[in-house]
Amino acid sequence: MSDPLQVELVAADRVVWSGEATMVIARTAEGDLGALPGHAPVLSILLPSVVEITTTDGDVVRAAVEDGFLSIADDRVSILSEDAFLADEIDADAARAEVEKLQGEGDSLALQRAEAKVRAAEKTS
Repeated sequence: MSDPLQVELVAADRVVWSGEATMVIARTAEGDLGALPGHAPVLSILLPSVVEITTTDGDVVRAAVEDGFLSIADDRVSILSEDAFLADEIDADAARAEVEKLQGEGDSLALQRAEAKVRAAEKTS
């Protein structure tokens, strides 16, 4: 078996999650990207979405991320987002209320961010 990925999920104000993983799935400007050990180097723009990290223990860590960057090189994955929230940090009811409030306002980026929070929170239920 190959060495695991070394993953860091970093927000502007904190390290949200750091550890070893067997797979990372993230949404980039080019589309959804799955990274396994040995992945070719990539630098891409991260879109507001849910990032999924499968740990070496088989657990799946889910986080809602905002705009940012994804970097993969030498089995190191860096997910850099302006803000990021682990699924268990998100109040699903508050996130759904935020989506409802934003649906009529025309701010599609804010709506995408709120929808990502809802998706991340609901996948833990």
